Amino acid sequence: MKVTVENKKGLNKDLKIFIDKETMNSYMDKKYEEIKGSVNLKGFRPGKVPKEILKRQFGKAVFGEVLDKVLKETSTKALEEKKIKPAGQPKLDLKTYGEDKDLEYILSVTELPKVEIKSLENIKFDEYTVKIEESETDKRIKEIAKNQPNFKEASADTKAKKGDLVSLDYNATVDGKDFKGSEGKNTQLTLGKDLFLKGFDEQLIGVKKDDEKIVEATLPENFPEKELVNKKAKFNCKILSVKQSEEVKIDDDFAKNLGAKDLKDLKTLISKQINDEYKNSLDQLSKNQILKEIEKIKVDEVPQNLVEEEVKILSQGMPEEEAKKNKKNFEEKAKTRIKTGLILNEFGEKNQIKVTEQEVQAEVQKQLRMMPGQEKMVMDFYQKNPSALASLRGTVYEEKILNLIKEKGKANKKEISKGEAEKILKEAHKHDHELNNGEEKKETKKKSPSISVKEKKPTSKKAKSKPVAKKTKKVSKK
Repeated sequence: MKVTVENKKGLNKDLKIFIDKETMNSYMDKKYEEIKGSVNLKGFRPGKVPKEILKRQFGKAVFGEVLDKVLKETSTKALEEKKIKPAGQPKLDLKTYGEDKDLEYILSVTELPKVEIKSLENIKFDEYTVKIEESETDKRIKEIAKNQPNFKEASADTKAKKGDLVSLDYNATVDGKDFKGSEGKNTQLTLGKDLFLKGFDEQLIGVKKDDEKIVEATLPENFPEKELVNKKAKFNCKILSVKQSEEVKIDDDFAKNLGAKDLKDLKTLISKQINDEYKNSLDQLSKNQILKEIEKIKVDEVPQNLVEEEVKILSQGMPEEEAKKNKKNFEEKAKTRIKTGLILNEFGEKNQIKVTEQEVQAEVQKQLRMMPGQEKMVMDFYQKNPSALASLRGTVYEEKILNLIKEKGKANKKEISKGEAEKILKEAHKHDHELNNGEEKKETKKKSPSISVKEKKPTSKKAKSKPVAKKTKKVSKK
């Protein structure tokens, strides 16, 4: 194989690739030997069909398969030999081809530009840690205690009031008749929460233990017995107990009930929890700063074909006139996103960053935890959409790259209070909102281009080719 580079125009290059007919014939002979053992022709024993007969019967189909194989192998090898990383799909133009002929073709390719990544090791960004005051921790623990009701049985003559826990048995009727689900045993209601039937709770205010009370309430729209929806039911209630809430004592026992070793351990856990609530958002601000610094790195030329693809994505679903009006703005955004992606990719390759299957599955599990009750739907989505799983892999890959840049970069470490953290995040959110006002909605997180940031696979990407206008037939095995 002989490869020469022609017509160098910036990132665009034409590679002339020549394979002599002897090499092509050796590929053909190998293919005939391969099919000889599986072809059955009348008058010939299996594996004994002469090559000339095979050529007459299957010549065109064999040549089509061989040509396709040679084009894929040689185009990939040519790009590797000339150390060219293609940006997008190369175009192939056959010049000379045919049985018992030399093969010559032109591979037109847009090359990925060389990008500088050394400066990433000195990149500057702010790194925040939040100092949680003891008063903040105590405040959070008190809120938890407030939501941990502690009821104590009241005396027999105590009248139930809002906030008390009333236990009751009931028997209900509609138009004097029982219905399915009309009985309830030891039903517990916290008065004032109105969680049973609208207006039911307030009718129990003032009852005492062992009282009987008739409560009227309208059956709701979602009542299982459809013929009873919106009908008024009478509930004959027998009050079993009235319990009054007591303030929960915050001590070691309280902490143990929440899974901590003691109160001191609970305070440590709560302090960490509060810190973590801010840590993720503040870490994202640091990464946004890194991405902004990456945008400042100069790249001489961005592949136009990638810019056009990205513009299509940015203008997707937009009316044609509006897309034309915003084309220049989209092109600038596209160049910035692609440039950032190229730099991140180069850094990832140079540092041999890989994403394991376990890391992808861990990310899927994280999403499952974020959508309780919809786990099956999320799993089905990823199982039926390989592209979505590939996108998730790309997100994990990008995250690993940014984390390594953070490790190698120069952090300006700042310890801030919870109040300062809230102020910084509020300002960042406000800035993002103003920046994106009138444009497409974006997440608070600044994203680098998903179309460009991809994990480098161990094997090189093969160039696809269309060898001839006619569709080549596969050799039939009869």
